[in-house]
Amino acid sequence: MTRDTARTPAAAASSCAASSSYPAQIEAWRESRVASLTAPDGWLSVVGLFWLEEGDNPVGSAPGSRVALPAGAPPRLGVIRLEGGRATLRATAGAGVSVDGRAAGAEETLRSDADAGEKGPTVVATGSVRFYLISRQGRLAARVKDPDSAARARFRGLTYFPIDPSWRIEARFEENASPATVAVPNVLGAETSERSPGTVVFERGGKTYRLTPVLEEGETDYFVIFGDATNGHDTYGAGRFLYVAPPKDGRTVIDFNKAYNPPCVFTDYATCPLPPPGNRLPIRVEAGEKAYAHEETGKP
Repeated sequence: MTRDTARTPAAAASSCAASSSYPAQIEAWRESRVASLTAPDGWLSVVGLFWLEEGDNPVGSAPGSRVALPAGAPPRLGVIRLEGGRATLRATAGAGVSVDGRAAGAEETLRSDADAGEKGPTVVATGSVRFYLISRQGRLAARVKDPDSAARARFRGLTYFPIDPSWRIEARFEENASPATVAVPNVLGAETSERSPGTVVFERGGKTYRLTPVLEEGETDYFVIFGDATNGHDTYGAGRFLYVAPPKDGRTVIDFNKAYNPPCVFTDYATCPLPPPGNRLPIRVEAGEKAYAHEETGKP
């Protein structure tokens, strides 16, 4: 599955029972979240997303490059040739280009995140700048990362609602009797059909609520994209993400203290999914990550 979920190893839902150590568990999860976000190749390092056209796509820092690299990168790193869905790179001799950690050959086939398998997409690098291809709705784009990005340098930290164990809720899981899919919209204005294993059913304030998760390829935990009445005020307007563990005996735990912002909060170059129909809760979920205040404005 190819989508921007920003998951970190710590994003998995914990099945531990709430206890006196629960606040410490959430604090540790938050630390891991920040470490992933601010890593040299984390979401704060993303500086560009460039959709490829059929034919030759010049790559470099020179004006007019189809894939525009930051200042300091080679003016003409090379050319990505897109032909019939296949992308190849012809690197400029002497530009100091590496492909998956080795010197670039005369012509290199570029894997995208859709056809990469366990290898991952092909990573092209020059100095500290790197890029790779992503596939979205049948189109290919080059995503560029730079650890010296302004967003990474200006990171202000994350803010959260107070840790509240009452938002760690034991829920019922209603498994689908047969394979089912759900339409998931995204910020590109398109939607994808994703596999859904069932429905998470929980109670809050004497009322029952339902959320439909999806199961991403290669994952075991269930991915929940949800909105609530804090969106656009205390939290990001388009909703938040979290994961829940697969059910045992029809039960699971949904921990809203581990709700977090999608990558689109931190960069304009992400392709985030949005809550599917039915996943916008009519209540305020005052738990988890709040809206991010950007350095330039101090506002979400």
